[in-house]
Amino acid sequence: MPRGRLLKLLFATGIPVILAIIPIEWISSGGLSLVEYRLVLVFALAVLFWILEPVPIYATSILVIVLLLLLVSDHNILPDTPRGEIPLGETIAYEEIMGVFGSPIIMLFLGGFFLARAVNKIELDVNLANYLLRPFGTQPRFVMLGIMIITAVFSMFMSNTATAAMMITILMPVVSTFRKKRENVVAFGLALAFSANIGGIGTIIGTPPNAIGIGFLEGDDAIGYGQWMLFALPFVAVMLAFLWFLLQKMYPVHREEVVELKTRVRFRRSKEAIIVYVTFPLTVILWLLDFVHGMNAYIVAMIPVAVFSVTSVIDKNELRKMRWDILWLIAGGQALGLAIDRTGLSQTIIEAVPLEDYAPLVVVAVAAVIPLVLSNFISNTATANLFLPIMIALGASMPQLVEVGGIRFIILVTTFACSLGMAMPISTPPNALSYGSRLVRSADMMRVGAIIGLVGLTLAFAYLYFLTAVTGLL
Repeated sequence: MPRGRLLKLLFATGIPVILAIIPIEWISSGGLSLVEYRLVLVFALAVLFWILEPVPIYATSILVIVLLLLLVSDHNILPDTPRGEIPLGETIAYEEIMGVFGSPIIMLFLGGFFLARAVNKIELDVNLANYLLRPFGTQPRFVMLGIMIITAVFSMFMSNTATAAMMITILMPVVSTFRKKRENVVAFGLALAFSANIGGIGTIIGTPPNAIGIGFLEGDDAIGYGQWMLFALPFVAVMLAFLWFLLQKMYPVHREEVVELKTRVRFRRSKEAIIVYVTFPLTVILWLLDFVHGMNAYIVAMIPVAVFSVTSVIDKNELRKMRWDILWLIAGGQALGLAIDRTGLSQTIIEAVPLEDYAPLVVVAVAAVIPLVLSNFISNTATANLFLPIMIALGASMPQLVEVGGIRFIILVTTFACSLGMAMPISTPPNALSYGSRLVRSADMMRVGAIIGLVGLTLAFAYLYFLTAVTGLL
């Protein structure tokens, strides 16, 4: 193991170990039960491991699930209350913890992965991108707008990592035609990365935080696939327009430059391609019309899984190429959130803070800024995993939050905040790909990303407050 990773591993495990040897009397005086105390240790380890990454983040999720089974499940390995000095507290059924591997959220993303893999296999994504760029002409600013729109749309239904990787292959010949200023290249590089990040907000499967947030909205607060797009797409459109104008202002593109697009479009006509041509739009239509046919997004997501498996469009070789690590990551976060809720730890944490002394909107605003900042440095999925369970408890503990939109408002603002952290090359995979392709410098990304994050969170806060609390449309 490299020395740097070893040091991170020692530090990340050292703090939970120190917490583990705190005297029992201190725990009892803090109002924690034994199970809650154990969960605090797991939570601390998860935070440090997700931030420092001494092991891959999906491996941290697996470790979290195993630790939850060992420490806080109803079949844990540790003894009950030591010497009767501290109550055991509420454990969680081991079936619930293991059940996250087959949760509806996991199945929803699995369906999205099958669609993305099939589309990529027949090169439908590249051909569509090339075809859709044609109407934007040869002026750099309009070509950039076209790349932004296409990237954002693809990111709604595919992994933003795969979308960014695909669009970079299309973008490189474009930027190679620039001769006047390097600013043109920077503008295109930032446009591609940030539009991939922003586009993912548009659908439930566009980015993991969306799916995690939806998982916490149940009963009357539940939101369907089509309903999500109704309020998310206008936000995405406004943010893309703002990004386009901002990049033109900060990195003026020479009007005399001309982009020579050499787009080649060859749509396949094989049996596999025809199956994908039919299944992909059918799945999307069923997602959008969930209020008509009654099937929710989770059920619809299983249709492409079945169709592509039976017809061998996705065979075992294609299965190996899917992002299974993302599914493990989501599962770990779900298990952690479930444990925080079931054991009562979230309520204990919230009760320890005098929230009644602050205005509800101030509480939500501060709570949203924290994940926005944190998601610049760690995975936005990990950030959502850590903060959304606490937001649920926050909403349940403050009746006055009903006045500002209730649970929906809190969860949606936090979810959007997790996706808007994009100021660093390490913030998101599209950022890393754009930076790694030497299209942009880290200083460029930090400057524009900070503006996008702050403006985006302000807009999301006002927009979602208007929809939930003022008009009641959401």
